[in-house]
Amino acid sequence: MANVRHLKKDIDYLTSLVIEDCFQYINYSENADQEAAYELVKKVIAAGNDLRNRANHPDGSENPQLVKKHYRKIGEDLVNTCNEAYEELSNIIKNKKEKSGNS
Repeated sequence: MANVRHLKKDIDYLTSLVIEDCFQYINYSENADQEAAYELVKKVIAAGNDLRNRANHPDGSENPQLVKKHYRKIGEDLVNTCNEAYEELSNIIKNKKEKSGNS
């Protein structure tokens, strides 16, 4: 990671992509599970806020190696959070299709 500013921009960008996809699902799907999608948006926003807070307050600021590990962990958590959110959105869509297909 080049610097903290780029990390925070990456956090904002990736979380906004997940949120945008949730809203597209809500707006363009005829029988969308809006409640589940809104809950996912809330979780992603909370995770993004937590990641930004962690980026603003590094652990062990006197030791450069600890700081580097801290920011690397934030990057890993960001990717994992977004992957989990996309998997959850995929499951929401799949479950809703199965329920509407069986009716």
